[in-house]
Amino acid sequence: MSIADRKIKVFAGNACPDLAASIASAMGVHLSDSTVKQFADGEVNCHINENVRGVEVFFIQSTCRPVNDNLMELLIMIDAAKRASAHKITAVIPYFGYARQDKKDAPRVPISAKLVADLITAAGADRILAMDLHAGQIQGYFNIPVDHLFAAPVALDRLQQIEGDVVMVSPDAGGVERARAMAKRLNAGLAVIDKRRREANKVEGMTVVGDVEGATCCFYDDIVDTAGTLTKGAEAVLEQGAKEVYAFATHPVLSGPAIDRIEASAFNKLFVTDTIPLTPAAAACNKIEVLSVGPLMGEAIRSIYEETSISKLFV
Repeated sequence: MSIADRKIKVFAGNACPDLAASIASAMGVHLSDSTVKQFADGEVNCHINENVRGVEVFFIQSTCRPVNDNLMELLIMIDAAKRASAHKITAVIPYFGYARQDKKDAPRVPISAKLVADLITAAGADRILAMDLHAGQIQGYFNIPVDHLFAAPVALDRLQQIEGDVVMVSPDAGGVERARAMAKRLNAGLAVIDKRRREANKVEGMTVVGDVEGATCCFYDDIVDTAGTLTKGAEAVLEQGAKEVYAFATHPVLSGPAIDRIEASAFNKLFVTDTIPLTPAAAACNKIEVLSVGPLMGEAIRSIYEETSISKLFV
């Protein structure tokens, strides 16, 4: 019996329809029918157009921009399935918004990532499948199982094609573990950017820790937002004698001046995945190359449904 013949249905919200289609195609199923729209006043409305009673349901929805609209869509879709007697509900969240608000790092601030986790759980989700969470401890914010995928297999396939003496570069101290793991897989060197940040999205200075002279540097991160850190980092390694500069970031948030900065940067290529759809301006940027995580996430969903290990998807 193929997976298409079993009691499983895969639905998509409006956040990442192309990725949802890619996931469904990789699984050999069709996306199930639902209508998710907004009323004139902005309220989200959802109608599941197929019977889901006793069915294992997967909702694919990144909580990317517009973050709050997409989050509400996810919550309302989950609630609709719960009230329609779905057997089990998995929220597939390729990009988990609010993940950077993961700790109380100043007086009188929220831990928004925990609040979002509580909301998704309260809506009725039984399991979460997410990719490259900004902070690993977010898994612990949920009181339901969380399967945490990494885009490393997709990145590895592409980065292996880069020629030259490759050095993986972490754009900050917090990403060293991620960059070190990829450097080990590529048998590459490792460098770290020590950056001084005065406030969010504003970097004052950078120091390169590690030998990059004559190397092909590849920055490795989970999120590219305004691209200020990456582009300044590229300048810093070139000043230290690097020959070429590439970058990989799983989630292309690409806010504000990001596209202009990337266009004007020294990067040969910025590799991103399709966890967040590119804006038309980003899609037109010839320095950005999109790698699909659809097959990887499709295989993970299949493993969840068949109750087999997903560790085989890690590299």
